[in-house]
Amino acid sequence: MKILSVNLASPTTIEFNGEQVSTGIFKRPVDGAIPVGEYGFQTDTIVDKSVHGGLDQALYLYHKEDYDWWSEQLGKPVEYGAFGENLTIEGSSEIDWVIGDRIFINGIELEITGPRVPCFKLGVKMGDPSIVKQFVKACRPGAYARVIRGGEIKTGDGLIVQKTAEDYASVKEVFTEWHSKDRDPAILKKALASPIAIVHKIRIQAWLEALS
Repeated sequence: MKILSVNLASPTTIEFNGEQVSTGIFKRPVDGAIPVGEYGFQTDTIVDKSVHGGLDQALYLYHKEDYDWWSEQLGKPVEYGAFGENLTIEGSSEIDWVIGDRIFINGIELEITGPRVPCFKLGVKMGDPSIVKQFVKACRPGAYARVIRGGEIKTGDGLIVQKTAEDYASVKEVFTEWHSKDRDPAILKKALASPIAIVHKIRIQAWLEALS
């Protein structure tokens, strides 16, 4: 596995429902070794910190194999960074990310913490509001990660994955439960037992309480 693209953003203003909204979803490939710390890339832009970024969602990873799928579905090439990811990675088609999986990159250590949940900004970014529903239906959410140990990352770096030995929920299971109307208590409990991002944990705890 390796990194195909490192993607960062500057603040961008978009129009939605007649209002001007600032966003950091317009990420583009950058060159060179980029420092990464506990809050992600120091030179990246995160605007809505209530649902993006922070210690638990410092980096967002998306797969080259999923880009290939989207390009086929949409009938056109889709450039890396289009889904707002920091790292576009290759060789991960057979990996089913589980909360708690670890990734090692040149001494850097990351921990998978949950799926990306799309919002209207993805639709604006892609020029198609329906892409949000397509994203949910496709169940190709990519994964957020926290930074356990920082360093520098550049395009071409290799990745080593260490799967968790614990029976935690997978990223796709959490993504599916997030959008389900008939949630599975067993999966919710597995998610809560994991080192999941706090933004997901709060919502899942509420769902589980409502089901009890």
